[in-house]
Amino acid sequence: MLLRKKYILFLLACCGLWACTHKVPEETLRVVIQADSLWQAGKMYGVDEGDSATLAQAYETLKDRHSSLFSFVLGPSSLRTSYAHACYHYGKLLRAKDDPEEAMRCFINATHSRTRDYYILGRVYSNMGSICHLAGEYQLSYDMYEKSADMFLQDGDTLSYYYGLNDMAFEKAMLADKVCVFALTNTIEKECRDTEVLAKVLETKASLYLRTHQYDLAIYNANLLFSTNYHEATGLLIKAQAYSYLAYKDSAVYYAQQVLELPCTLYEANNALYILANDDETRDRNSIRAVAADRADTQKLIEIARAKYAQAVQVLEWDSDQKPDRGWIWTLVTSVLFVLVVLYIIYLLRKRKLHQRIIKDIRVKEKINSHLSNNINALIYTQEVHRSEIIADIEKSCQLFQDNQVLYDRLHWKDYDMMCESANRYLYNIVAHLQPYNLSEKEVRLCILVLLKASTEKMVDLIPYAHSGIGKFKYTAARKLGTKTVNMRTFILNLLG
Repeated sequence: MLLRKKYILFLLACCGLWACTHKVPEETLRVVIQADSLWQAGKMYGVDEGDSATLAQAYETLKDRHSSLFSFVLGPSSLRTSYAHACYHYGKLLRAKDDPEEAMRCFINATHSRTRDYYILGRVYSNMGSICHLAGEYQLSYDMYEKSADMFLQDGDTLSYYYGLNDMAFEKAMLADKVCVFALTNTIEKECRDTEVLAKVLETKASLYLRTHQYDLAIYNANLLFSTNYHEATGLLIKAQAYSYLAYKDSAVYYAQQVLELPCTLYEANNALYILANDDETRDRNSIRAVAADRADTQKLIEIARAKYAQAVQVLEWDSDQKPDRGWIWTLVTSVLFVLVVLYIIYLLRKRKLHQRIIKDIRVKEKINSHLSNNINALIYTQEVHRSEIIADIEKSCQLFQDNQVLYDRLHWKDYDMMCESANRYLYNIVAHLQPYNLSEKEVRLCILVLLKASTEKMVDLIPYAHSGIGKFKYTAARKLGTKTVNMRTFILNLLG
């Protein structure tokens, strides 16, 4: 007993030590909750409100807690979810601060968090897909968007799921993969009715047609896009490039200038400047040189950004190719074995007491079963005695009713209703027992005569029935009872007993 107490105290001490050393500070959790609230309000922690250093510290704290062995094995789901949210928010902040490589590391850590918050995982994979797209890795971007869409689907967020499908289609449009693009966009158009999602589908189709040199269709879809209250630089650039390829320079220049008047990416600005430098015939030489200089500056910025995004993609590819580290398994196995040994010792200490309890329960059940068995045997014996008494009494009645006159008088044979009442009284409710079988009056009389061992001639006389047909009549009545003619009397006796 003393040994048992020592081991229990030791196990409780280990658990208490882990709880104290691995508890997440309340301040850290408040930072994550505040970042979630700002996110829901369309703001970013560390940019609009809050301190970026505080978010970084919260991320590192949760990372340390999550990476510990005990947290990996025993950590609650809330810790994994908080860590995933911290990874997402800090990754977004790093992207805003133009550090896509570290942002990618944060997003990768979120995917390794083992959280079941599928919505946050969907947002994480979407950001990873965006980084891959900006690096020009369209197939890898497609793979990330596919994972993102799957996460949204598991979360039940169908709207985000359809946006994810469109992102996948857009990456395939960049690869000029018509079959895949139309397979995805057809799915969206059949299942989704959200106007903004359908507008993005038109943008994807227009981008595909531009990539596949179907410029008229690109312009047509872009025009459809702008009829949906769409006002973004991407659609304008598609029209500008399509008109440029078709040698409609005035239209190309017109839309290229509109692109630069709207918020646009470096890539969009670079393409618009290219059109202005090459298609604008109204510009003088100095103006063209100024546009070319602006484009050169933009291209340098693009090269710098693309190099950063390429490094981020390398981090993702390295993580994808990295074989899982198996070294922690031995530590995990050792820890689990230790816990199992402690639990096994406690189990052995409790086993004897449990064994005694089981033996006691078995003995009690044996007594109960023995008592029930004796009661059942006594009941069977009583039933057999009662049946024997019934059969003996019926055999006496057979002798009593051998005389037709006695049968007529005692059973009131000529009056069927009184006969039924008398037969029930003298012959143990025989008519009542026969009632469920829906027998006719003659068949009931026949059963009574069969029970009384009446001869064929007596049956013919008392029913009355033709002598030649009495055998078939008995067969029909026996069949209604569910037995055979030779077993008819035994069957009726069983009904009474």
